[in-house]
Amino acid sequence: MIVKITTVKDRSVLLKLLNKYLFFFIVSLLSAGVLADNSAVADTITIAELPKEARHTLALIKRGGPYPYAKDGSVFGNYEGLLPRQKRGYYHEFTVKTPRSRNRGARRIVVGGDLAISQEYYYTDNHYATFKRITEQVNK
Repeated sequence: MIVKITTVKDRSVLLKLLNKYLFFFIVSLLSAGVLADNSAVADTITIAELPKEARHTLALIKRGGPYPYAKDGSVFGNYEGLLPRQKRGYYHEFTVKTPRSRNRGARRIVVGGDLAISQEYYYTDNHYATFKRITEQVNK
């Protein structure tokens, strides 16, 4: 639709209308979670609750390797926005072996910050659809 603006009053009315629609559009996006910071990882998992393959991967990470997969240690972009927002390069991903899988599978551990000293670990078993923060304490 093409709107022809002929007067200052027409322009003013059109701008008010556009502002109103823009406001409702942004509010609807926020309520849908599209623009909201949905980075709160509410679920946690203890090291003891991790699958044995994930515990092995976590031990390798804490030791500094060696890692069995070429992509281990690569930058994780957090494109899903499920982890707390950080600058690119903050997160790194590591493969958790999936028994009977012919490829890397869907399981990963994502580490935040400096790999050598980080205490920020996240586990996903569904290829980044959800994350659980790895804790050393027993969940309640």
